[in-house]
Amino acid sequence: MDPDETLVRAALASPDGDTKAFAELVRRHQSAVLVNCRHLTRSRDDAEDLAQEVFVKLFFKLGTFEGRSRFSTWLQRIKVNHCLNFIQSKRGRSYVELSEPEIAAAPELRIEDGALDAMDAEQRRALIRDVLDSLPDSLRVPLVLCDVDGLSYAEIQKELGLGLSATKMRIARARAEFRARFDRVTAQLETPREST
Repeated sequence: MDPDETLVRAALASPDGDTKAFAELVRRHQSAVLVNCRHLTRSRDDAEDLAQEVFVKLFFKLGTFEGRSRFSTWLQRIKVNHCLNFIQSKRGRSYVELSEPEIAAAPELRIEDGALDAMDAEQRRALIRDVLDSLPDSLRVPLVLCDVDGLSYAEIQKELGLGLSATKMRIARARAEFRARFDRVTAQLETPREST
């Protein structure tokens, strides 16, 4: 049996006040939830609050987990829905924080070496964060859901209430726009060095 499902059963069977099994579920998923909340909201402070709220929701919804999907997939849905509701409530006030190594290392956000050879890892993360932050929510959110959270087009379509072709188009546009903006910024960074 999946270790998460074992912990869910143990948490549900625990007497009132015994939260050891639930605490272990939180420990197992805390880092991933926090990182994904940061990606979606662009704010370290908000992400920490949102991650905590996700686990509070999880605590109260645990009894509704039916095991039809993996626990991590079910938890991801709770997290995505909570973060999307937060984004909609904040309209225009979001920030992505990419200071975490696992965020900057996401293969889908990786940039080919060359333009970045002279930059250290912190500068690279800052540059990726700034370019990702510059994308409008309509492109950034589907890109993060697809390339960072690993959701399928169908899952993103359902989460965002879009048609399948619109979902695919937004993700393709987001990737192209990210690449174009990143290339412009790195070209600007290299120009002063070449002229000296």
